[in-house]
Amino acid sequence: MFLSDVDIHEAVKKGEIVLDPFDDNRLQPASYDILLGNKFIENDASSTHFVDPARKVYAKTVEKMVRDDDAFVLHPGVSVLGLSKEYFGTDHYLIQVGGKSSLARIGLMIHNTAGIINPGHFLNITFEISNQSNIPIILRPGMEIAQITFSRLSSPPRQNYKKTGRFAKDNWKHFVAAKKHSKKKLVKK
Repeated sequence: MFLSDVDIHEAVKKGEIVLDPFDDNRLQPASYDILLGNKFIENDASSTHFVDPARKVYAKTVEKMVRDDDAFVLHPGVSVLGLSKEYFGTDHYLIQVGGKSSLARIGLMIHNTAGIINPGHFLNITFEISNQSNIPIILRPGMEIAQITFSRLSSPPRQNYKKTGRFAKDNWKHFVAAKKHSKKKLVKK
């Protein structure tokens, strides 16, 4: 079950959801609009010949900072990483990140596959932004770029992302080795 605007507001007030900064004006009927931040990571195509994830060969990258009053031009067919302005998370709910219809209609995708934020993960989310259009798209820090929804869990999780999560300490370092998990069996009580 998804939280409504009333539930989201109440959970933020109670401290069950961290959403910083929180702005009532960005609360939708069953979601909250989040803003694009100022940091971007681009692949450096001139010094990268290929990517081979199985052998841990990744693209050389360049981090760019964009001022609030400036713009970042995202060219057709290009993917970059971007950061949210909001810091958010919860120990109590599953968070899902989704794009905004108005931006999807112009060809902007804000995540490729990573749309779930587990309980215990507190972060400025890293967006996987790509331009599926045939013309450049201007991105501006502070623009509403995505929406997040909150779902109740059927029971409290046995694991917490703070302990098990690959990106628990630094979500911005995008090539982090997977954590080794012990092979414990989950036993139903």
